[in-house]
Amino acid sequence: MVSFLLKRLLQSVVVMFTVALIAFAMFQFVGDPINNMVGQDTTQEEREQLRENLGLNDPFIVQFGRFALNAAQGDFGISYKYKTPVSDLIFERMPATLELAFVSAILALVLGIPLGVYTALKRNGIISKFIMTTSLVGVSLPTFLTGILLILLFGVVLRWLPTFGRGDVIEIGTWTTGFLTASGLKSLILPSFTLALFQLTLIMRLVRAEMLEVLRTDFVKFARARGLPDRSVHFKHALKNTLVPVITITGLQLGSLIAFAIITESVFQWPGMGLLFIQAVADVDIPIMAAYLVLIAFFFVLINMIVDILYYAVDPRLRSSDG
Repeated sequence: MVSFLLKRLLQSVVVMFTVALIAFAMFQFVGDPINNMVGQDTTQEEREQLRENLGLNDPFIVQFGRFALNAAQGDFGISYKYKTPVSDLIFERMPATLELAFVSAILALVLGIPLGVYTALKRNGIISKFIMTTSLVGVSLPTFLTGILLILLFGVVLRWLPTFGRGDVIEIGTWTTGFLTASGLKSLILPSFTLALFQLTLIMRLVRAEMLEVLRTDFVKFARARGLPDRSVHFKHALKNTLVPVITITGLQLGSLIAFAIITESVFQWPGMGLLFIQAVADVDIPIMAAYLVLIAFFFVLINMIVDILYYAVDPRLRSSDG
């Protein structure tokens, strides 16, 4: 177990280093940040002095080495635009993104699993066919278009829900939450449903396909032959075996929810890390852009590592091959 953890930890470090290198190298070509930091009346000498102070005249390898060493200690440098530590900006926006991703994941699971089970058990029913046809919308429509349509319907036409912002939030230590205010909860509905829609349809279709496959297996037929009621066969035998791959996919998709929140946050002006990244791109704020991508990669690596450890704990074949 220890050797397995060390291998996975080493692989994670290599992945993080590679992502940091690619992100830092890519953002060197997005433009000159000095142009967005100074006014037109700034002299050339003042520009050169600012460039020197920011370390932009150093060779690329020196800049990246400084960035990587500081990032390993949780220090992502100073934002070119806000003139404050990037880590403070990231952690200030992180609660909004994590709460949005958390609610979206819950929505996708709570709606996706029952709908998948229903469409598998009643696959020839009219309601099932309607659900499957409607689910194509969730798969086909781009996220930004879904968000705009929801804003038009529930925000502009019906005026039921707010169309932008996070509403009122409450500070609990260093964490800000919208879960404890009415406006915060109302503000969560549209962006969380927009972000959850693709994952919801994905989980629903996955559950349906797995459920149909399990219902054809011999142990389910044997359970029916023993005279067990349909409810017991469906929910104690079939569904239990269906959920194993669903849990795996859902765990991996949690990282996607955090990463893809960038589009939803832009549409709804949700003050999270994704919106901060979009604003940083417009301002050529390289420290924020690089920090965001490194942080998203860290979430993916962490979730994959947890899934691998669970596999190792559950599957005895991995333990025997490791030994």
